[in-house]
Amino acid sequence: MGAQLRVYKRRIRSVTATKKITKAMEMISASRIVKAQRAVAASTPYADELTRAVTAVATRSTAKHPLTTENPNASRAAVLLITADRGLAGGYSTNAIKQSLALAARLREEGKEVVTYIVGRKGVGYYGFRNLAVANSWTGFSDKPTYGDAKTVSADLIAAFTAETGGVDELHLVSTEFVSMLTQNAVDARLLPLKLDEVELSDGAPAKNQIFPLYDFEPSAEGVLDALLPRYVESRIYNALLQSAASEHAARRRAMKSATDNAGELIKSLTRLANSARQAEITQEISEIVGGANALADASRGSE
Repeated sequence: MGAQLRVYKRRIRSVTATKKITKAMEMISASRIVKAQRAVAASTPYADELTRAVTAVATRSTAKHPLTTENPNASRAAVLLITADRGLAGGYSTNAIKQSLALAARLREEGKEVVTYIVGRKGVGYYGFRNLAVANSWTGFSDKPTYGDAKTVSADLIAAFTAETGGVDELHLVSTEFVSMLTQNAVDARLLPLKLDEVELSDGAPAKNQIFPLYDFEPSAEGVLDALLPRYVESRIYNALLQSAASEHAARRRAMKSATDNAGELIKSLTRLANSARQAEITQEISEIVGGANALADASRGSE
């Protein structure tokens, strides 16, 4: 019985140590969510104004630009998947990967070859384990992205889109939208060619319905689009990275809180079992003492 009690105590110590770790990770994620939300809020005005500028040029000119003109014979599509570098975030990365696989299936049904780009070690590990082709990948900044990281990712994608041979005809983005501390949704969107009817501002209003002043384009509308649209892609990818980072922290906080609560319940259960084992051990010892005393008393009476 003593051995069983020692097993319970050892398990209680182990679970208690795990609970301390998960509680610390929960608090760290909670503090980082606030910073990530501030970063998203700070980037939103720039993204909105850039969206208005791009929409104004595209709708107020007759320029035929490859970044706004859809190819009717599109045969290759690039998909950028944003996942986490670290685990312990519940289904955050899994949901994004599932969304990207569903998008890839839809694109293949349309007869398009899918070229995959990945941000985050979780996505890279998933595709690598299954021997799925990946054109390029970036890791190390999923939980705290910078605009420089967005520019690095965007440069490779824009180069593939504008390549005369061996490039792609479309660019799609799969990321996680931060709705609230409890809700994060994996979403996909087509970045290029730009669909003006689907472009929305942060408040949900269609950008195409905005009232724009008259513009004169210098040196030309095509030149303005050449300068603006790459910045538009960078801002969209940067915003997606920030949204995904906030979602990652929220998902990890929720997962660690659940783990901490489960550890507390397990400690209570093990404590009750340990108390029962201790009580059973005490009861057995008392029974042995009483039995020994009765045996001695019987032996004494027999000798008399």
